[in-house]
Amino acid sequence: MMILITGSKGFIGKNLIAELRNFTEFHILEYNLETEPDLLGKYCQEAEFVFHLAGINRPQDPKEYMKGNFGFTSLLLETLKKQRNLCPVMLASSIQAKLDNPYGRSKRAGENLLFEYGAETGANVLVYRFPNVFGKWCRPNYNSAVATFCHNIASDLPVQVNDPEVIMNLVYIDDVIQELILALNGKCNRNGRFCEVPVSYSIKLGDIVKQLYAFKEGRKNLCVPDMSEKFTKKLYSTYLSYLPQDQFSYPLKMNEDHRGSFTEFIRSLECGQVSVNISKPGIVKGNHWHNTKTEKFLVVSGKGVIRFRRIDSEEILEYPVSGDILEVFDIPPGYTHHIENLGGIDMVTIMWANEPYNPDKPDTFFMEV
Repeated sequence: MMILITGSKGFIGKNLIAELRNFTEFHILEYNLETEPDLLGKYCQEAEFVFHLAGINRPQDPKEYMKGNFGFTSLLLETLKKQRNLCPVMLASSIQAKLDNPYGRSKRAGENLLFEYGAETGANVLVYRFPNVFGKWCRPNYNSAVATFCHNIASDLPVQVNDPEVIMNLVYIDDVIQELILALNGKCNRNGRFCEVPVSYSIKLGDIVKQLYAFKEGRKNLCVPDMSEKFTKKLYSTYLSYLPQDQFSYPLKMNEDHRGSFTEFIRSLECGQVSVNISKPGIVKGNHWHNTKTEKFLVVSGKGVIRFRRIDSEEILEYPVSGDILEVFDIPPGYTHHIENLGGIDMVTIMWANEPYNPDKPDTFFMEV
């Protein structure tokens, strides 16, 4: 299937092309400011679906709005008619088309032109009035507050929030792309004469900034956000995409002694704590029990034994562990337990606890197994 994408180097265009290339049945015709204008006729002849994503957002001269958002749309549709190609045409418009400003008027003019084209030719036309779109590859310091805040906070630059109570109406780029794929397959979500992305979010600008700073602080306090909140999950992924390329990694504090080391990796109020425990050969670690705290042990390198004893019993339970056979061991409350390295190399154990360690309420009591 031949697919023409105008504005192919823009934010939505790059993400759409990346997704379409995951399929073998699509051939993409890219059209952007660097494309030879003469190719438009050829592409309009071959196209079986048009994603018209090209537009003007921030020109130096306001007159450029109408030229870019109406003029090029007119040229595209006239070229399709000249080629007698009545394939479906999707237009990326904006919720600002409702406003009486140069940008809004130019987007509305492009919409009306496409609706008239559909009525005249019988071609299927799909007009999307997108709210603010956020996600990877969006250009900062341009026309997206989320992109600018992500970039600045990740790069230790200041951000300016004039009114934190302003409500942002947002759609996530992957949800946009999923909807465009549906449109390509004749299954778009319509709302009256317009089409829409069914998943959207309304959130205060100040709350977005607070979340972004919390993501940044997570490298120090090891706290990860609540990924069950869909907007939070998408905003976190977006924030990470703006990390400077020399700052993808960050160090962890290794608590080391003669026995080996213990290093916290991830903390979550909802899901507990993950740590990495390294035991030297012959070392025993543990000999404690918990009232409510539970743990999971997974030995990923080396070999040893985990021993349990219920605190009101003399019976000792032994379980061999080895990085050769990945097996998870639950540590129930009320059982004192320890893990011993029986091999000749360091034994590495991934440990999960159902709550982050709290020094004020450690729920950890020494008792020999």
